[in-house]
Amino acid sequence: MQVNIYTDGACSGNPGKGGYGIVMEWVGKTILPEGKPYIKEFSEGFRKTTNNRMELLAVIIALEQLKKENLNVLIVSDSKYVIDSVVKGWLFNWVKKGFKDKKNPDLWKRFLKTYGKHNIKFQWVKGHSNHPQNERCDRLAVAASQKNNLLIDEGYEKKTKKLF
Repeated sequence: MQVNIYTDGACSGNPGKGGYGIVMEWVGKTILPEGKPYIKEFSEGFRKTTNNRMELLAVIIALEQLKKENLNVLIVSDSKYVIDSVVKGWLFNWVKKGFKDKKNPDLWKRFLKTYGKHNIKFQWVKGHSNHPQNERCDRLAVAASQKNNLLIDEGYEKKTKKLF
């Protein structure tokens, strides 16, 4: 089975209020007699975070939604930070060095717990370039960041509290 995952993160200020948006499409699986694809959307907002954290968290949350293992997964994102870190192998060097002086080790470790469960390919798409799913993810992420009662990004807020 093929799953296409589209993700985006948003942040108003960096750091600031942030959110992520996810669109997941199961290729070849339909839920309606009209043949419409099986699609799920997810989003959430946080009171203080960074754009890169939201970009990465979107990918993590999407992968964590997959109930079966060994799926063929295409992750489409406008985040060079996320895609290049994995595709260019930087992440695996960071692991070897214990994430010394690297940002977001809590999220990267969480990502690695799901990464090995699937056959994952990444595709970069230019942000705000009228890509329908990327634009939808952006709207979901921005709307999530503007909600009341935003969640606490504990990985970010605990780290920043230690600095002061």
